[in-house]
Parts: sequence; C-alpha cells; structure tokens
Amino acid sequence: MTTRLDGRASHSFNVTHTDAEWRKILTPEQYSVLRGHATERAGTCALLYEKRKGTFICAGCDQPLFVAKTKFESGTGWPSFNEPEPGSVATTTDTSHGMVRTEVHCSQCGGHLGHVFPDGPPPTGLRYCINGVAMNFLPDAAQ
Repeated sequence: MTTRLDGRASHSFNVTHTDAEWRKILTPEQYSVLRGHATERAGTCALLYEKRKGTFICAGCDQPLFVAKTKFESGTGWPSFNEPEPGSVATTTDTSHGMVRTEVHCSQCGGHLGHVFPDGPPPTGLRYCINGVAMNFLPDAAQ
C-alpha cells in the first residue's frame, strides 16, 4: 500500500492499514494526529511530564522512536527530544499554515509525529517537537 506524505511524493511503509483499520487501532485523538496531521493542545499530554528511563514508541506501530535520555524540557508544551533512534523517523517539508517547517513522521507506518526545529540543545542542536498522543512510553524493566 502507498501512503501520501505530501502533495508531491508517495512512499510505501512496512506497516499499513486501511483507514477503517487505523480508526479501530487508534483512539480518535491518536487518529487525528497520526493520520490527519493534527496537533494536540500544548501541555495536555501526560508524556510531557514523563521523567523515567525508557523508550517512547509510535502509538501506531510500536516502533521505538526516542529514548528518555534524549528528552528535554523545551518550554513549548510538547515532549521534545534532541535525537531520534537511528532510522526511526523520516522528514518531509510541511508548507501548511503559511509557513515552511520540517514534518517528522514514523518511518515504519508514516504516522505524523510533529516537527523538528534547529533550536535544540547540544550535541545535535535539534528540537524534535513531538505530539505526546502520537507515542506510548515503555519504562525500562530495571525501574
């Protein structure tokens, strides 16, 4: 199955479902963000406050996206990370809302996660601003 990421390109993903299947798998809010490119209200997701060691995974396909040690407080109201797990995310150009941004999506299912900005802390200088509802958290077993 081919999933459109933007108006210019299409891409095949390892995890695919029909629209009806996605609606059964995801909550309405997850569906709105992951499949509809919506943004959750700032400060509303519990993962913003998650401080345990562990891994943030895609709510659509369970792919590991970010480890807790890369999370930082950006003051934006969304979970922020300075580096994804290798190969876990891909990006496209987002020209919605009258601006040009870099959209971040899951490389395995194509779900919209958020955006990446060049104003993060060292060592990467990047801020992956991610919708918390697009992820689940798996704490390390040794907690």
